Amino acid sequence: MPTFNSEGTEIYYQEKGEGFPLVLLHGLTSNSEMFRHEIDQFKEKYRVIAPDARGHGNSEKPKQYELKDHIQDVVSLVDHLGLDSFYLIGVSMGSYIAQGVAIELGDRVKKLVLVATKSHGEQASMEELYERHADEMAGMTAIDKMMAASKYMFHNQKAVGKWLHETAENSEQLTLHEQAIASKALEGFDFRKDLHRISAEALVIGGLHDGLNPPEYGEETAQLIPAGVFLEFKLSGHAPNVEQPSLFIEVVSNFLE
Repeated sequence: MPTFNSEGTEIYYQEKGEGFPLVLLHGLTSNSEMFRHEIDQFKEKYRVIAPDARGHGNSEKPKQYELKDHIQDVVSLVDHLGLDSFYLIGVSMGSYIAQGVAIELGDRVKKLVLVATKSHGEQASMEELYERHADEMAGMTAIDKMMAASKYMFHNQKAVGKWLHETAENSEQLTLHEQAIASKALEGFDFRKDLHRISAEALVIGGLHDGLNPPEYGEETAQLIPAGVFLEFKLSGHAPNVEQPSLFIEVVSNFLE
């Protein structure tokens, strides 16, 4: 199991395929196994590298960390692997990390794909969603609230349910306490004043039915990146790569090529 040490924290990563490096960054409380199908597709043309963020999956789980730690972990990973340049894809939380990496590393990031993203937030998007529907979710347990939120997050519930089940079967899941720590790490970030520093061509993908990070958040992000363009998936919510997988692979492959 490949790992490396990032400022005292052990970070796990998957590496498959050969070719130009392509780094995949997963979403909050998930891990690199969420990209199982994408890795199978992209490894035919690229050297695919998919880390588990600190506090997630097979990586070490500190008692406290911040978004800047996630960003530094990715910078440390590409340095550890000796990558002078690479492509970068981030989904949800992974897209926030990807923005920070692209700002910091400049032209080392050649192309950037941000999925279900936003460029700033006072708190984790899930907490914001809970607050918007506080009356409906009053008295619910944490698990019941997550289940209730699903209808606001996704359009293709069947596909997402299967994907979540597969990911859970093939990887370690976080406890509720670990989820709370992971969520707190996303409080109070704002990249808007720095997005002009991103030199990569950037494709920002949003789902029309995403109630967690609505498409207007992605549009705002794309507008602030000099070479950014926004694309809306009409039959997707917060997981365009899962809800419209064939379209996602086609669009992203064409963009990267």
